[in-house]
Amino acid sequence: MSAGSRSERGYTFLELIACAGILMVLASVAMPLARVSQTRRKEIELRRALREVRTAIDRYHEAVAQGQIGGTDVKVGSEGYPPSLDVLVEGVGQVGRVDRKLKFLRRVPFDPFTGKAEWGLRCYQDDADETSWCGQNVFDVHSLAPGKALDGSEYKLW
Repeated sequence: MSAGSRSERGYTFLELIACAGILMVLASVAMPLARVSQTRRKEIELRRALREVRTAIDRYHEAVAQGQIGGTDVKVGSEGYPPSLDVLVEGVGQVGRVDRKLKFLRRVPFDPFTGKAEWGLRCYQDDADETSWCGQNVFDVHSLAPGKALDGSEYKLW
């Protein structure tokens, strides 16, 4: 080797700075995409949880209409809807079968945005835009999460 040639090969400081700059630009593009995908995942989980609870409420209502639930489990003025979400988990007595309970949910699902199994409730007698629960029955549920979804709608209106 001659005295004028480099004996070791490597990157120059300028090349390392350029590489770090490119990595920073790529990372700054990836972070918002990761946040949006996480929000989208939570929104999908919220829709699934709402569907699960609403289906359980509908199944309870159908069971009352078919005469499978009766007696003290169905209160006058409830319009055949459950008195609370806990009733869907605990179950109700089945007509004609003392030893068997009808259960509609394994557990009350969690709201992925609040992290709690707490939901806003609506009675059959409430108006669609009512914000407080009358306490007589559970006709519908909604999220208690503040904020807006990716499509611009509010979570509490879902």
